[in-house]
Amino acid sequence: MTTPSILFLCVHNAGRSQMAAAFARTLGESRVVVYSAGSAPGETLNPAVVAAMEEIGISISGETPKKLTEQMGLDASVIVTMGCGDACPVYPGKRYLDWELTDPAGKPVEQVRAIRDDIKARVLSLLNELGVDTVK
Repeated sequence: MTTPSILFLCVHNAGRSQMAAAFARTLGESRVVVYSAGSAPGETLNPAVVAAMEEIGISISGETPKKLTEQMGLDASVIVTMGCGDACPVYPGKRYLDWELTDPAGKPVEQVRAIRDDIKARVLSLLNELGVDTVK
């Protein structure tokens, strides 16, 4: 059995996709390969996103927005898009999920918490669907 791999993809790779990747890495540990990227990555992570994740003990402060590479798309068994629409490329034969999530850009941490919690629930569901045992 091969280890499943997930690519979380959005435009700036500064918020939603970073949170999703952090949850997948934390909850799935070495039982899942995780990529996170953007079609037009920003300069830095959204500070409210970093703060919201810190609140629950997950540090993403060392992460930086990454540009999507062809190899990431080819290596992923599941590609989860988050608000990038036509800006996200399509890789034939890949399974796609499009998560409609509020963009945390410009929102205070009080509003980012709900987005964070929604993402965590979706990641848990996806890992379960992929047969990945999760850390509680």
